[in-house]
Amino acid sequence: MAMAFKMATTGMSVMEECKRSFMEMKWKRVHRYVVYKIDEGSRAVMVEKVGAPGEGYEGLAASLPEDDCRYAVFDFDFVTADNCQKSRIFFIAWAPTASRIRAKMLYATSKEGLRRVLEGVHYDMQATDATEMGIDIIRGRAK
Repeated sequence: MAMAFKMATTGMSVMEECKRSFMEMKWKRVHRYVVYKIDEGSRAVMVEKVGAPGEGYEGLAASLPEDDCRYAVFDFDFVTADNCQKSRIFFIAWAPTASRIRAKMLYATSKEGLRRVLEGVHYDMQATDATEMGIDIIRGRAK
């Protein structure tokens, strides 16, 4: 049976696979990103997709629907000015303008419960369209 972490405020559960996929990305680096969705029927946050280590930002951006909300974590690798290889993990709350008001409210109220489970995120971002979470913005914040 799948374990879940219960969010007291919303009655929403975070499936154990959400934390496991995040930890595999963070420690084992077997995923480049993880996309999470809320299943309204079971009232649970679950993993929708994981990106392979070779996938880049474009794969993550293409995984986010134009008309529905999602959460995502992205492991961004970069080289600093003094030539050091670094990695920063971004949490993205995706709520496109075209998504239903109910979905936006559900994702907004459930975000903190998921964030508590995902320990080790460096930056949080909110995005309503692709320009608000572009790779240039990520690159600029990952200093």
